[in-house]
Amino acid sequence: MARGQRKTIEQKIEEKQRVIDSLEIRIEKEREELQELLDEQKMSRLEEIGSIIENSNLSMEEVERILVEYASNVA
Repeated sequence: MARGQRKTIEQKIEEKQRVIDSLEIRIEKEREELQELLDEQKMSRLEEIGSIIENSNLSMEEVERILVEYASNVA
């Protein structure tokens, strides 16, 4: 049974480089999507904190003082 032509080492190297290049592009896109999700999560948490502060009827200065005091007691 006849076999196809064997690839040269240069052809194999080129193919591997193309695969690696494609994977690097894919990884970069995935990183960008991950960053977008992390930013979305951060905004959601900040909105929750803002809502809690608004509902507490405390000033920003009072909230800051409470958080600083709490943080110093926890550490």
